[in-house]
Amino acid sequence: MNEFALIRDYFTRPKFVRKDVILGVGDDAAITQVPQGQYLATTTDTLLEGVHFLPEASPEAIAHKAIAVNLSDLAAMGAEPAWINLSLSVEQVDQSWLSKFSTKINDLTQYFSIQLIGGDTVKGKTAVTITAQGFVPPESMLTRSGANPGDWLFLTGTVGDAAAGLAFLKGQLEIADASASDYLVNRHYFPTPRVLAGTTLRRLATSCIDISDGLLQDLEHIIEGSKVGAIVHLDKLPISQALGETIPDLEQALTYACTGGDDYELLFTIPEEHRVSMETAMANYHLPVTCIGQITGAQGKIDLRLNDQAFSFVAIEGKGYQHF
Repeated sequence: MNEFALIRDYFTRPKFVRKDVILGVGDDAAITQVPQGQYLATTTDTLLEGVHFLPEASPEAIAHKAIAVNLSDLAAMGAEPAWINLSLSVEQVDQSWLSKFSTKINDLTQYFSIQLIGGDTVKGKTAVTITAQGFVPPESMLTRSGANPGDWLFLTGTVGDAAAGLAFLKGQLEIADASASDYLVNRHYFPTPRVLAGTTLRRLATSCIDISDGLLQDLEHIIEGSKVGAIVHLDKLPISQALGETIPDLEQALTYACTGGDDYELLFTIPEEHRVSMETAMANYHLPVTCIGQITGAQGKIDLRLNDQAFSFVAIEGKGYQHF
């Protein structure tokens, strides 16, 4: 099977077709139409075997994560996703693998009302690159640089789960409870991009970022971009029941929650006047959010507290994941 047959057989029959796609997969380039009065948000992420997913990861898990991490980036900008491009590198044509991978891609594009509009295929070590694009009103886009002293610091969902799931898969963490291990592994392989939360936060949040490299490291991006500081109440961190029961040692659990990446939850700041509106909207959509601290004027400083007392980790290697 050559490249063109591969594309034709697996990636040219989208389940969901958007009206703003004038020309999709199959030509030299896609032609799309951006709605009037909207900005176009664009993000790209590459997933490499052995770095972002284990060699034994299923094609469904790889496809899910590749799309989820990109939609999470759009969500952090308050953008509504529209189109994706896919660049796929595989060492050989495995029709069973490709069928499962492309079926998952199709299912996700239908679920999120997005369309695959182009891409590329090459022979090489397994890697998936997704470029995702979406729309955001000019006056409503979210960035990392708008936080102000006094803003409340919030998180969606729970943190630390994906890192614990990966540690279990790599034999670095023992989990006796099968239901807990299943939950944590699924959080690693199948993260939930908070698309609805992102669009809900438009006009309410002052800054936003997704948790891809670890809570403390990603918080630093807001701190640096906004030229502020922050107080983080570690006892307020949303830790799942599965993680809490698996790691009863508080400091170890907090290390996963603060430095573990791949949760793809949203970390955002809300001014006092918008807090009730945000919490009401999130409750109406059944989106879990937790206030974990507050922005301060102490530029560049993150003040960690546990039960209102100053806290520092005894041993902590960095604040999150870094490629280099």
